[in-house]
Amino acid sequence: MRKRKHLELAEQVFVIIGLTFFTRGFEVGRNGDVDGLLPIVFVTIIRYSVWAISTFLICVRWKKALVAITRDVFILMLVLIMLTSFVWSVYPNFTLKNMPEVWQMVTFGLYFAISYSVKQQLKLVATTLALGVIFSIFVVFLYPTIGKHLYDHPGAWKGIYDYKNTFGSMMVLSSLAFYLLKSENQIHRLYKWGFFWLSISMILPSNSKTSLIISLIIIFTLYFYRRYRWRGKISVFYLDIGVLIIGCVATIVLTFWVSILTGLGKDVTLTGRLPMWHFIFTQLQERPWLGFGRGAFWASGSNFAIAAGKAVSEGYVPPHAHNGYIDLILDSGLIGLSFFIISFILVYNRALKFAYGSKNSEDYWPLAVLLFLSLNNMMESYFTRLANIYFVMYITTALSAMSKIPQKKLNSQ
Repeated sequence: MRKRKHLELAEQVFVIIGLTFFTRGFEVGRNGDVDGLLPIVFVTIIRYSVWAISTFLICVRWKKALVAITRDVFILMLVLIMLTSFVWSVYPNFTLKNMPEVWQMVTFGLYFAISYSVKQQLKLVATTLALGVIFSIFVVFLYPTIGKHLYDHPGAWKGIYDYKNTFGSMMVLSSLAFYLLKSENQIHRLYKWGFFWLSISMILPSNSKTSLIISLIIIFTLYFYRRYRWRGKISVFYLDIGVLIIGCVATIVLTFWVSILTGLGKDVTLTGRLPMWHFIFTQLQERPWLGFGRGAFWASGSNFAIAAGKAVSEGYVPPHAHNGYIDLILDSGLIGLSFFIISFILVYNRALKFAYGSKNSEDYWPLAVLLFLSLNNMMESYFTRLANIYFVMYITTALSAMSKIPQKKLNSQ
């Protein structure tokens, strides 16, 4: 019994390490060729250890894995397109070189889905991000030249993460995790609300306006869902899809409300995004169905990236499209985007049933993750770029055992 508990604890530590890796928390201070606090060899060891251990544990639990992967065929089709995209990539060597990132995200996401319940996933994510908050504060005050931006966004906090917007989005996810975390006693309540408000407050020094808006929209939406769970003949699913769409529009409008009201200056283009997006869509007309290959459009030295940057300003080379959906089309074309949309609708429907069929706040976690991913990718690219926590969380949510809907179901389903 004691040995089993030790193994369970060791596996939980492994999950926290894995989640921290995908948030890029171990690359603290590293920016391009600039060394971080941790040696690159250490990060590389973590990367391949997480991948190897996840693969081993999936093999051990292969029966659960086979059941899980049948829950969402469409996301698997998208993954298959990304894995084979080096065949038609405009920069095949670049796409092939970075293909392990896809395997790492899918492998860890599948492992996380089959090994832990939604409740356990929430607790582990909350613990991981709580550590991220603590260490970010530690780095900001002890190593301010690393924990803060110096040149591009002077003074903005990035903590242990690579960029202020990443830090802001991690604080959003942290606030959602602690908002939904169940508190069973006074100590748990202090832990829950202490880190909830700390996470919210950490968004402010990041100067990530989008993150603050997203956190407010999602928390309000979750509160609304929990307090007013409709009954009757009207389909809750279609009504909530409308809420999701309104939330996406609200994210853009509230982020750029000054620009929209004034219609003057550079910001009328959403800080240069609109001319860049226009250029991207003109290029997509040449490769609409399967795109340019994963990451190839923004590869180092890519003529496409250089031209897209010129549409914004001379000498600027963007690292991505600043929109996850557009980058998804660039990586896998309209076919890949279609697979993702179908997958998202199906998973969103399951998450709604799972949430509405229960009175436990923790059962709203899959819905919170989907709301977070959909809104967060409106102004930034967080779906399949690099090895990231966002696609891991989507894979986990899509393949988790949400098919076991609580007994109290919606009358309208």
